[in-house]
Amino acid sequence: MATGRTHRPATRSRGIPEATVARLPLYLRALTALSERSVPTVSSEELAAAAGVNSAKLRKDFSYLGSYGTRGVGYDVEYLVYQISRELGLTQDWPVVIVGIGNLGAALANYGGFASRGFRVAALIDADPAMAGTPVAGIPVQHTDELEKIISDQGVSIGVISTPAGAAQQVCDRLVAAGITSILNFAPTVLSVPDGVDVRKVDLSIELQILAFHEQRKAGEEAENEAAAAAVPAPPVPLADAGETQPKAPGRKGPDGDVPAVMPA
Repeated sequence: MATGRTHRPATRSRGIPEATVARLPLYLRALTALSERSVPTVSSEELAAAAGVNSAKLRKDFSYLGSYGTRGVGYDVEYLVYQISRELGLTQDWPVVIVGIGNLGAALANYGGFASRGFRVAALIDADPAMAGTPVAGIPVQHTDELEKIISDQGVSIGVISTPAGAAQQVCDRLVAAGITSILNFAPTVLSVPDGVDVRKVDLSIELQILAFHEQRKAGEEAENEAAAAAVPAPPVPLADAGETQPKAPGRKGPDGDVPAVMPA
């Protein structure tokens, strides 16, 4: 079985922008859902809506892959699934090691989406000797003393760090020294890595803070709208109802009725 240690994605050498690479998993997720429903083709508008982007951006992204669809038909779903999977390097096996098997690490180990997306959890590692041998998601936890040997023996390509913040940099240094060049960091800290090592950071607290900002802004806008509505003056009250007759100017009676007080010359 092929491993990721000797196979690197070709996206950079082919000039695909990083922003496009970041959107490819969104397209793949939407396409996989369509494939599971046996949908044969999809328009750019439908796929863009499912992925949460605009259709012009989607067509531009797909042009980097050499896929332009067919006018009046759309894109072939199965072909796009293969094409994007290949571009992302998901047509081969990517062994992953998770370091730090606390609540978060255990939850990651139990995540069922790894295998279906081209990733294999090769090992679970923790610094607590009491954890050694404990099965998590059917995989026995191993001690950090075995880290380098595990990476070498299992041909690990990607390291996942889910340790406390204070231990994350030391774990990162050991992963890099053992040959890992791609790291997914869940620890709430910024890692320092040498050139050639890719780090993706997942910080749940930052995401929640961003959501809190948007909630605060929405609450402020609602308060401003309510204040503006309260400041609108009430419409003026008419002096007389439409059915009332306005008083006539004083005048004198003539043979044909009222005569204006001032007659034209």
